[in-house]
Amino acid sequence: MKFEKRKKAVAIKYDPEVHEAPVLSAKGSGAVAESIIQQAEKHGIPTQENQSLVEMLSVLELNQQIPPELYQVTAEILAFVYRMDQRVKEK
Repeated sequence: MKFEKRKKAVAIKYDPEVHEAPVLSAKGSGAVAESIIQQAEKHGIPTQENQSLVEMLSVLELNQQIPPELYQVTAEILAFVYRMDQRVKEK
């Protein structure tokens, strides 16, 4: 018997005028994860697949700030999003 892992997704947002660190704005698995991904694509928000980070962030409560031990990997993702946003603006 083959078991498939349910897809999981999280979304983070960062407003330096409001929070010291990015916060978890959405999380879910299965159909909810698909909806998070679809909404990101619909609104032109870049996505990145990182299963281990999703697992770590999924334990946070919604609107909870990212803990300091995840700052570096979160910063890498935000840099990726920034670069993708710049590429879109250049086109």
